[in-house]
Amino acid sequence: MTPTQTVENQTAEDRIFAALASPVRREVLRLLREGGPQPVQDLAGHFEMARPSFSEHLRVLRAAGLVSERKNGRRRFYRLEAIPLTEVQEWLSPYERFWRERMNDLRNLLDRMGDDE
Repeated sequence: MTPTQTVENQTAEDRIFAALASPVRREVLRLLREGGPQPVQDLAGHFEMARPSFSEHLRVLRAAGLVSERKNGRRRFYRLEAIPLTEVQEWLSPYERFWRERMNDLRNLLDRMGDDE
């Protein structure tokens, strides 16, 4: 994101990829995937950082649509919203095919080299 580009004028795809760029945010997603909805206090307990910094990570994930927030009394629970990740999967799909084809080409080459010996 350039200094003049804000979250508001990014595309949904840009927000998703920006959110996934951080190892902290990827770990939050993993925790939610494996543990289901969790209060922010429990999630924050996995990281050694100030609460405002952690809250900023959650804000980025919410802006990307990757998590949702639900209030229950004074507690805030976060839940994984995996549907936006289909955009990432669709974007990566051609690259998966590219590498699968290259690996097949390499296997065929190695098979032919084995026949020459």
